[in-house]
Amino acid sequence: MAARTHPTARQMRLGAELRKLREAAGLKAREVASFLNSTSAQMSQVEAGIAAVSAERIRRLAAHYACADEALIDALAAMAGDRTRGWWDEYRGVLPQVNLDVAEAEHHATFLREVVITHVPGLLQTPGYARAVFRYMRPELPESELVPRVEHRLRRRAVIEGGQPTPYETIVHEFALRVRVADRQASLVQLRWLLDQIEQGHTTIRVIPTDQDGFAGADASMMYLGGPVPQLDTGVRDAPTGTLFIDAEAQLKRLRTLFRTVEQASLEPAASRDFIHRLTKEL
Repeated sequence: MAARTHPTARQMRLGAELRKLREAAGLKAREVASFLNSTSAQMSQVEAGIAAVSAERIRRLAAHYACADEALIDALAAMAGDRTRGWWDEYRGVLPQVNLDVAEAEHHATFLREVVITHVPGLLQTPGYARAVFRYMRPELPESELVPRVEHRLRRRAVIEGGQPTPYETIVHEFALRVRVADRQASLVQLRWLLDQIEQGHTTIRVIPTDQDGFAGADASMMYLGGPVPQLDTGVRDAPTGTLFIDAEAQLKRLRTLFRTVEQASLEPAASRDFIHRLTKEL
């Protein structure tokens, strides 16, 4: 089991799921370590994502834990066996680790749902829009650091483009569509890009009008990523302390409920398309 200095969010998630299975079986780490002829310290490293674990060992552990959920076991084994280096690895040491983790999570998601209140979703931002956002939020960044951030954000769009796009639903507040993060031309390009993505048919956009009654979700921004099995769904939310990756079922349930609640306050997709089209005429 090779040690890692900086495990990714995906690697830590695999370890966390193995810990859940062990705890559900009522076993201590030292008991499992003895079964594997290992040590408690090594087991702790595996469950923290610091040490790698093979697909074969995951199946042995699942059998030892009397886990009969074959779909979950297969999904965990696939996570362990995936040694693919994605395009995001090109930015390792260039961008914060969380940027890479988000891109990797999106790449492996089976579906994506997002709620955004203050900005156009990152997956749908144009170059001019993304650049203006980064420049405003981090004015101290030199051009050499600004460019890779914008580039990385644009490359994330690969998951909703191409021959096999990941189903993507997003709910955007009118406020985010109206705010000019740059200038009139940049806003017009951004809105037209949203309309183009709708026409492509693989992205569903819903708009919450400013005059919508009963919407109190100013802090509702979040992303929900579907896993290969429901137990491996992931939530992503920004917090004062940084970006949080959520895997606890109770919290995931809250995010699913939040999405449905916000969805009820939004326009239907066709009406949302017409709404965005009207905004382009008003610019």
